[in-house]
Amino acid sequence: MTDAMHDDDAARPELHDGVPVGARAAANLERDARPAALREVTPAAVQNVGVVIVAGGSGTRVGGTELKQFRWVAGKPMVLHSLQTFQLRPDVALVVVVLPRDFAADPPPWIFQCDIDRMLVSQGGRDRMQSVYNGLEDMPENIDIVVIHDAARPLASGTVIDRVIHEARNGHGAIAALPVVDTLKEVDADGRIMRTVDRTNLWRAQTPQAFPRAMIDEVHTRARRDKLSATDDAALCEHYGFPVVVVRGSERGMKVTDAADFAIAESLSVLAE
Repeated sequence: MTDAMHDDDAARPELHDGVPVGARAAANLERDARPAALREVTPAAVQNVGVVIVAGGSGTRVGGTELKQFRWVAGKPMVLHSLQTFQLRPDVALVVVVLPRDFAADPPPWIFQCDIDRMLVSQGGRDRMQSVYNGLEDMPENIDIVVIHDAARPLASGTVIDRVIHEARNGHGAIAALPVVDTLKEVDADGRIMRTVDRTNLWRAQTPQAFPRAMIDEVHTRARRDKLSATDDAALCEHYGFPVVVVRGSERGMKVTDAADFAIAESLSVLAE
């Protein structure tokens, strides 16, 4: 056989049922486990927002043996909702997920359905405040704005996240909240009504809450020194005299506290923001 015949064979396209076959894809391509929406994100010129997702609790109030933050709601594990929502933002440089001690070293595999280059798992503390502090300790130096969010609020609204970050960029803290619409009663130990509370200026605090990096670092450092505890991070800022504003939250930002709340969250998940 001549060299010319070899050349003709090499040039002839591979056929399948008489139809030319195109170039084959390389075998064993690396699989990208991220959802398509995350793969389509174009990084911003400046990624200076860090997020702490607080998921370090025991979740005992929902019953069963599975941790509340790992239970599925609206199609995926609760904590994964928040992780993926924040990673859709091109200004987010890193999301620190604070998990209970027993899971921090060996997280559930589904947690890696995200941009793993912008995700870090941190170890939870003895209470919420300690867990947030641990997450702040893991933030890189290039972070200017810190957003803190409870994993128990899986349906965080992108619009609300925009609002709190915008306010934090203006130099003060910001929290999502909703005005109180129910009539409030103050009662004694026996359940007897003592008075009706004026609800005019009362709001129900939610997360996300956003702060300038220097502010939230300082209040947590001082609170540890002073052995001060608080149920949310805005309360620490208030205590030490730092300004915090309220932005309009969303009913979708509800906190899943007990078993019945899972059904409510499922219903809210199909509603537009």
